[in-house]
Amino acid sequence: MIETPYQQQLATEIPQQVNLALKEDLGGTRGKDVTAELISEDKTATGKLITREDAVVCGIDWFNAVFHKLDPSIEIEWFCQDGDKVRAHDKLCELRGNARKILTGERTAMNFLQTLSGTATTTARYAAELKGTSCKLLDTRKTIPMLRLAQKYAVYCGGGRNHRIGLFDAFLIKENHIISAGSIEKAVKKARQLHPDIMVEVEVETFAQLDQALDAGADVIMLDNFSIDDMRTGVAINQVHSHTAKIEASGNVSLETLRDIADTGVDFISVGALTKHIQAVDLSLRLEL
Repeated sequence: MIETPYQQQLATEIPQQVNLALKEDLGGTRGKDVTAELISEDKTATGKLITREDAVVCGIDWFNAVFHKLDPSIEIEWFCQDGDKVRAHDKLCELRGNARKILTGERTAMNFLQTLSGTATTTARYAAELKGTSCKLLDTRKTIPMLRLAQKYAVYCGGGRNHRIGLFDAFLIKENHIISAGSIEKAVKKARQLHPDIMVEVEVETFAQLDQALDAGADVIMLDNFSIDDMRTGVAINQVHSHTAKIEASGNVSLETLRDIADTGVDFISVGALTKHIQAVDLSLRLEL
């Protein structure tokens, strides 16, 4: 597993997620795979997992945890690691063990692996467009429910970096927060008073708001749905202000516009599509009895 700041929390979440996923598939307390019962109880098998398309691998620990929860004696030999780029028809791993248990865990394990690999693969496509720039690619909170850290980890594997993890580790002051607080200045001041050790970011929609956020001393300023030309102007305004902030671009970002946005001089580009508009990687597991 690639090292991240939330490694310990992931180690706790993976078994919990696997337990819930298996319970969902096996029918809760009933706990049966009726189709697998067609196979002799002591039958052993070898399985080969391949990818049918180019991808960036992510989710090996989830995949392993599924089979080891069902039968700790199942052996899994991997030929790649999280973060590796693989080509169509590459063999990712081999499994050896009880045929029933391998068949029972097949779909749940692959669901984790193909979904997280899909996130990592999408991220890698976007990250490639920023190669050679100093701009960093960030994810958002637009994640699959209950898979927040898993997808944040997948973004890491694909070459991106994480925005805030949730509502607890950074301020992101948006339009409704500003209205409720009374002004950008008041919102930022209150944030500093409440949690002086937490990063404060302000989302702005106009140059007037940008000036207000800079005057208030925001750490990061998000330019929301600015045009390319307006982003350049926003970066220039920031550079000559007495208090400079990190500048993030967000909204209407696509693979086609990503490089142009980075060339405006912004520090970060946040993209909801990394975790929201994903397509699971096409995987296949074949057994030999």
